[in-house]
Amino acid sequence: MPAPRTYTRDAAYRSLPGGALDVDHDLYERIAAADRRLVQEFEVPVRSGRAWEVPAGHIVRLLQVDGPQVGDLNLWSLHDPRERFWAARTRQLQRSSMTTYDRFWSTLPHLRPLATVVGDSLAGHPDAEVIHDLLGTRCDPYVNRMLAGVDFDRHCHSNLTRAVLPHGLTEYDVHDVLNVFQLAGLNHERRYFMDACPAQPDDFFEFFAETDLLCALSTCPGGDLSVHMWGPEAASTEEQLQHCHPLGVKVYALDDEALAGWEPSQRAAYRGADGLHGMRLRD
Repeated sequence: MPAPRTYTRDAAYRSLPGGALDVDHDLYERIAAADRRLVQEFEVPVRSGRAWEVPAGHIVRLLQVDGPQVGDLNLWSLHDPRERFWAARTRQLQRSSMTTYDRFWSTLPHLRPLATVVGDSLAGHPDAEVIHDLLGTRCDPYVNRMLAGVDFDRHCHSNLTRAVLPHGLTEYDVHDVLNVFQLAGLNHERRYFMDACPAQPDDFFEFFAETDLLCALSTCPGGDLSVHMWGPEAASTEEQLQHCHPLGVKVYALDDEALAGWEPSQRAAYRGADGLHGMRLRD
């Protein structure tokens, strides 16, 4: 079989200088380096999930505790959860994995940055281009039943569902995720693969809230993904549990001086034409 072709074409989605995709690195470097005040801290236990609110202008740090551990992250606009993280468009506008200065884009008709990545301790890792995976999505009990023939209720979809119920959301609100700390990509057959998480204790991934957010994080039941979850070589759920660890979450507030020059993100300027979007709700 011939080797896969390597493409060197420019990205399809590009903005003009100073446009939406031309992120002000100096601003976000200043925000990341600014003095910060810890306002919330907790751990998400193994094979569970938690949801929490984050005000605009705050930083969220997801970190390895005694890792390595993969996490599945969902984001919503706090005041209108119909606006949520749009993984597919984020892949097109950013890349197939996320790192510093990449942005979490929201669904139509809003289309704005919900958050911007401001810190990634794995950015210098040799496999950085396939860490914090945006190609795949959350594991779920439905595909597990289809592939393994058994029911298991601690998949990320289930964990996220339980996490958001107290916030008035349901299973239908859980959406495609960012697989934080996950090493994954496409193999030589162009098929999706996952490999062992390279993170170590104290490794972290940070994002800055561009608007008020509801966040939810699941600690994947596959743990560090060093053993197969499905197929003829799959480990049992008990064996997988040996590779599971908690994840830490810290939320920080910043002083007003650190936010000088920053404004909360605004929903898309497009307002519809020829009656196509006559039902759109006003901001």
